[in-house]
Amino acid sequence: MSQQPRNLLVPFRRDRKQDFAAGTETQLLASKVRQVLLTEGATPHSTGELPWRTSFGAGLSRLRHQRNDSVLAELVRVYVRDALARWLPGVQLVQIRVEQEAATLTLRVRVREGDTTADLEAPLPG
Repeated sequence: MSQQPRNLLVPFRRDRKQDFAAGTETQLLASKVRQVLLTEGATPHSTGELPWRTSFGAGLSRLRHQRNDSVLAELVRVYVRDALARWLPGVQLVQIRVEQEAATLTLRVRVREGDTTADLEAPLPG
């Protein structure tokens, strides 16, 4: 039985052994998608989170404090689709669900890259 390849998860974080955390193919895919979706890219109202690549990210924070309705959920879908197409062109968006509860939107995303499929969840506080 062969082991799945492992590599460092991004953004870098520590594991229980105080080393950089590593993961398998599914974990790596979810990690890089989460990195894109939760990074603030440059907008007309912000300069972006990463000084060396200000446009990187999905810009989902632009949707904070908006009316939590079906229009907002559709905007989230468009932002996610566009960000993945731009920053992770090899990743296919399989499914996205936007769940609304009070002031919080939760994204439930399924993506595929080659033979690897990953599910992830990202809460977006309103």
